[in-house]
Amino acid sequence: MKVLVIGNGAREHALCRSLSLDPDVTALHCAPGNAGIAEVAELHQVDALDGTAVSALATELGADLVVVGPEAPLVAGVADAVREAGIPVFGPSKEAAQIEGSKAFAKDVMAAAGVPTARSYVCTTPAEVDEALDAFGAPYVVKDDGLAAGKGVVVTADIEAARAHANSCERVVIEEYLDGPEVSLFAITDGETVVPLQPAQDFKRALDGDEGPNTGGMGAYSPLPWADPKLVEEVMETVLQPTVDEMHRRGTPFSGLLYAGLAITSRGVRVIEFNARFGDPETQVVLARLQTPLAGVLLAAAKGDLADVAPLRWSEDAAVTVVVASHNYPATPRTGDPITGLDEVAAEDAPHAYVLHAGTKRDGDAVVSAGGRVLSVTATGENLAKARDRAYTAVARIKLDGSQHRTDIAAKAAGA
Repeated sequence: MKVLVIGNGAREHALCRSLSLDPDVTALHCAPGNAGIAEVAELHQVDALDGTAVSALATELGADLVVVGPEAPLVAGVADAVREAGIPVFGPSKEAAQIEGSKAFAKDVMAAAGVPTARSYVCTTPAEVDEALDAFGAPYVVKDDGLAAGKGVVVTADIEAARAHANSCERVVIEEYLDGPEVSLFAITDGETVVPLQPAQDFKRALDGDEGPNTGGMGAYSPLPWADPKLVEEVMETVLQPTVDEMHRRGTPFSGLLYAGLAITSRGVRVIEFNARFGDPETQVVLARLQTPLAGVLLAAAKGDLADVAPLRWSEDAAVTVVVASHNYPATPRTGDPITGLDEVAAEDAPHAYVLHAGTKRDGDAVVSAGGRVLSVTATGENLAKARDRAYTAVARIKLDGSQHRTDIAAKAAGA
């Protein structure tokens, strides 16, 4: 099987790493990729938002499967263009990707499907914003209706900050605050059959102790020793299957990766948000634990044959990923700084710990930073404490001037 992965982040590196270990994958390509992905896949330059260019590249390569990693190409309809070229693609249509592209659309689907979520208002004027903020009270949860690369949500007790964010958005969803821990659960679906993956927890805030601004995610771990053993079953019944069924009923079936961001509240499980693709950095830990070869599962979803796939096999081991971010992230990050220590991690810590590249590129013989989140250092171990120890041992070998990372990823769950 020849596979083409679209994207250039750590999520795509995690996907490419898993695909490169799959014996059925005979050729692996990625566009545009990054310095780390280049070690496991052949890179190609393409505008990931240009469906015509992506489908032309897939045709030229003779790809048997295209995997679209990020949300922006999905919302732009890239998967549709590849499907029209007759190539199986893992990723939803432009219409179905609205479940991530528009928070208001997602709320409408949830209401129709009877999926438990936060009460909310969709606001387009300052008067509506004030009314909604007043109705819910602090802490205020304000979400840009459109895509914002994981940074469109503000949760704050400061009404002026909430109002300022809301009024800077063309259309905004303001909703009740959901108490309790958050869980990410991915499901692979072909539009009818739904196959859940293992749950993970990510860390959105920039600083230790869940302080600082929201980011795209600073680390993650799996499994969740504190979660109810029946959690996946419950979410399948109350969230994932009803949502996929409702999308099918509307004539816009959702095929690809449906990501449910959940809050385990005092009143039960509630959906915070849906995404239309693998989440970053949770993908890094979930795929680290998946033992079933990945390509066949993604191809079955793309072709509508998911019901025929054998149950997924999972490692009993735990996985932890720690994001190394550049100076000033999540504000305007500094780029172009050299990264050292990658060879030491490969020599000293493999196979239990490895580095997945996000914002990197090659500059001559050097690897330099090229984005906000630069690396995802991922490790496995027989328990979370061991995986965590290995991840941070590897992080300590990496040198990137001005870089930052959280020191408390999975600490509470590991009993550290």
